[in-house]
Amino acid sequence: MQSFYEATVTRAAAHASAYAPLTGRRSVNVCIMGGGLAGLSTALGLAERGVADIAVLEAEQVGFGASGRNGGFVFGGYSLDCADLLKTLGPARARELYALTTDAVDLMRQRIQRYRIDCDVTDAGVILANWFDEPARLDTQRRLMRDSFGVEWEPVAAAELASQLKTSRYHGGLFERNAFHFHPLKYVLGVAGAAANAGVQIHEKSPVVRFEPDGAGFVVHTPEGALEARHVVMAGGGYARNVYAQVERAVLPIATYVMATEPLGARLKDAMDTRAAVYDTRFAFDYYRPLPDTRILWGGRISIRDRAPDVIARLLQRDLLKVYPQLHDVRIEHAWGGLMSYARHKMPQIGRSTDGVWYAVGFGGHGMAPTTVSGELLAAAISGERPVPDAFAAFGLTRTYGALGLAAAQLTYTAMQTRDALAARRPSTRPAP
Repeated sequence: MQSFYEATVTRAAAHASAYAPLTGRRSVNVCIMGGGLAGLSTALGLAERGVADIAVLEAEQVGFGASGRNGGFVFGGYSLDCADLLKTLGPARARELYALTTDAVDLMRQRIQRYRIDCDVTDAGVILANWFDEPARLDTQRRLMRDSFGVEWEPVAAAELASQLKTSRYHGGLFERNAFHFHPLKYVLGVAGAAANAGVQIHEKSPVVRFEPDGAGFVVHTPEGALEARHVVMAGGGYARNVYAQVERAVLPIATYVMATEPLGARLKDAMDTRAAVYDTRFAFDYYRPLPDTRILWGGRISIRDRAPDVIARLLQRDLLKVYPQLHDVRIEHAWGGLMSYARHKMPQIGRSTDGVWYAVGFGGHGMAPTTVSGELLAAAISGERPVPDAFAAFGLTRTYGALGLAAAQLTYTAMQTRDALAARRPSTRPAP
């Protein structure tokens, strides 16, 4: 079963020739390994700053990894909870890093306009729906965002939310207005096109097999070619293997699952009478959104197992029906999964290693805005505009210990699922009328 995103894009023949595999040997200023949003945002950010001679090497196709098949949410924040970000960094630095993500949301809007990227934008905000009958969860989150991050999330009363989301599962919510959702693969292809039009050389089917220092720079080898580069950026995400151990051993390749229903037509409003995207307050939350053609796109259930599409469809349909049983006869037309890169500390890893390699990895779980952040930060640093904020050094290339780390991640996820299930069964903490 093909992903909905791949089924609804046209990879133009012109691009196929423009993004031909690397052959021969030449020199560039910057070589970026990875044609996802981190690598392409870095390339476009450099080009916008007037930096020339940039090459992007992609092992498969542009947007092949998590950048081209995620939930399509664009909003502020990182995978690390904002309360934990505050606890780790303190008020000033936490607010600084959070503001980078809201700036990135604005930048993505600007690039969509500037480069005329047709990516099915729905600028209707995001709803955080409370799975638990505990108003304090929302009150605490709202105060945290307002007092520590200067962001106002608007409360949505239970009755009001029920008029938008036709389910008895939720107990009110918070509305994040400065958020949108879109077709991520169309956006990534649009960024690639903008970068290519600015002179960036993009090479698909060009996996990096090795690279080594060479004088003041590096030589990067692919099966049929090589690049001599002054700067090298590692942005391979969850699929980078046996290229640069210092980065690869610091991320867990975690699988995520997404599906899309058939077009629902007028029946969409039997479940969702809102254009906003939705996620809930559990650790192992569902996330979903209405698509312009009246489908519902639904994701969730992170795992260490990259499952087959029919298994993904069955698992996610079960989750859908827990929330919207009225859709029991709806067909699932697309289901897909794949790997994302995830750090133990749940923050992106952005910076430069001691041997001079730049890196941008670990965006899993909340990736579109932070991935754009990484591109801007690396482009600014490489061009000499400003260094990467030192707050990111608190979230370095922490080792994940391979199979042991994956097993620990799965155990943590299962334990948190159990915790959420128990919490959902507790009596209500809502004051009696």
